Amino acid sequence: MSAEPQPHPAPAGAAPAAGAAPAAGFAEPLFDLPSELAIDTDVARRVIVGFIRHQLSQAGFSKALLGLSGGIDSALVAFLAAEAIGPDNLLCVLMPYRTSSPESVEHARLVVDKLGCASDLVDISAMVDGYFGRDGSIGATGSIGAGGAAAGEAAPLRRGNLMARQRMCVLYDRSVVWGGLVAGTGNKTESLIGYTTLFGDSACAFNPIGDLYKSQVRQVAAAVGVPEEIIRKAPSADLWPGQTDEAEAGFSYPELDRLLFWMIDKRRTDEELVAMGFTAEAVSRVQRLVAISEFKRQVPPVAKLGPRTTGVDYLYPRRRPGSARR
Repeated sequence: MSAEPQPHPAPAGAAPAAGAAPAAGFAEPLFDLPSELAIDTDVARRVIVGFIRHQLSQAGFSKALLGLSGGIDSALVAFLAAEAIGPDNLLCVLMPYRTSSPESVEHARLVVDKLGCASDLVDISAMVDGYFGRDGSIGATGSIGAGGAAAGEAAPLRRGNLMARQRMCVLYDRSVVWGGLVAGTGNKTESLIGYTTLFGDSACAFNPIGDLYKSQVRQVAAAVGVPEEIIRKAPSADLWPGQTDEAEAGFSYPELDRLLFWMIDKRRTDEELVAMGFTAEAVSRVQRLVAISEFKRQVPPVAKLGPRTTGVDYLYPRRRPGSARR
């Protein structure tokens, strides 16, 4: 997961959090879970598994694939997809860049080994470097990527966005060979604040965990058996060595999830949120993040000219009579 350039939210204020029970061999709880975000994991699991099956069957597919980063979001989707359609029908694609943490691939392999599903490893370094050139290569070796000398000076965020889009290019190419639909791995927190790359990690045929806040992803992941090493580690888009989501953005997920829950799900006003203990600055900044990223959550608008316009008033389910795949 990577983000488009935009302001970052301030910490969302002190929040009473319920810690998940310590796992065997660990002294600390697996994660902090704000009490109002606790859900019935059995119900969530049943709904999502049914959703995956329905989305595939409605579109005429029996297989799925996803990008497995070694993080908790993609790990959870892999577990739920394997439960829904069986590991034999799931392909997990590992797509590291040359600066990616070795731990990311190690944790992704943990998931693949535990599920027994098919996997591919595609190193995207040559693809990304082909455009930007290698860091430090310009002037030293004269090596310039297809993007020209200016691209060689790109900030890590630009590089991260291209990595996300290149990974989706790989996934959709692999989907042709695998004969399956691409499953999304983005959570509700990321979607609401726009911490996602348009046509990168946000691109997918369906998204099983798009209505789970990050705190709830952790809760469901623990319930379905995602390895504890993955649940415990700091969330990271792995854009550069040592990068973490929370350090980069200046918030903790439990705090942000609480604010988004009361702001979006419960529709509290700014005044009510401040009265609940959230800072006015946090409320304002998160409101702005939600507002400016709305374009990422909608399909591209179409200028309406005819009597029936696709995506506007010509709408059908994915599978309509006569659309059965051959």
